[in-house]
Amino acid sequence: GVPIVFLTAWYGLVELGRLRAGESVLIHAAAGGVGLAATQLARWLGARVLGTASEGKWDVVRDAGVAAGDVFSSRSLDFEHGVLAATRGRGVDLVLNSLAGPFADASLRLAGAGGGGRFVELGKTDIRDAGQVAAAYPGVQYQAFDLMVLDPDRVRAMLSELIGLFERGVLSPLPTTVWDVRRAPEALRYVSQARHVGKVVLRAPRPLNPDGTVVVTGG
Repeated sequence: GVPIVFLTAWYGLVELGRLRAGESVLIHAAAGGVGLAATQLARWLGARVLGTASEGKWDVVRDAGVAAGDVFSSRSLDFEHGVLAATRGRGVDLVLNSLAGPFADASLRLAGAGGGGRFVELGKTDIRDAGQVAAAYPGVQYQAFDLMVLDPDRVRAMLSELIGLFERGVLSPLPTTVWDVRRAPEALRYVSQARHVGKVVLRAPRPLNPDGTVVVTGG
C-alpha cells in the first residue's frame, strides 16, 4: 500500500514534474492510490493542488487538503472550464495525468494555458509523442514514464527520501482495501470499475504451522 504509489507520485512530481512551491498541479484520479500520495507530496512541496475524481469521492479529496473549489469531476470534460475559472484562465504549471482521449487533450490545454507547463503521463492507454505534443500545444513539456525500468539505485534513493518523510510525519499511509490473493479477479474487477479509494492490495493467506495442531469439528 506504500512503495509503488509513493514512488510513482515522487518520480512524477519531483523528478520529472519539477514541482516547486507556489506552483499549481492538476492531479487526476486524486482519490486513487497515486492521486492521494501525490496530493500529500504536492502539498508538502508548497504547491496548490487541483484534483479530479468521481463526485462520490470528492469528500475524500477535500479531506486530503484540497480546497472545495479545486475539486472537479473526472467523468466530464467540464473540469477544463472549472480549472480555468479557478485559476483565472492561467491553467496549471503541471498535470499529473491518468486520463485518456479528449480528457488528456483538455488537460494538455490546461498545461499550455499559462504559456507552457509540464505534463507527466502516468497512464498506459494514451501515450503521446512528445514532439507532436510540443507542436500541437506550444511550450508544453510532455513526459511519459514506466517506473519499472528505472535504475535500482535511483529507486533506492527515492525510497530513502520517502522513508525520511514518513519518519518525520510529513507523509502518512493511504487507506487500503485488502483482498485475499485467491480473490484477485474480484479485486481487479473492483479496481477496473474505479470503486476504490486509496490503494487496493492483495494479501497472501497465512500458511498453517507444520508443528502446530489442527482441530477439525464435525469430522
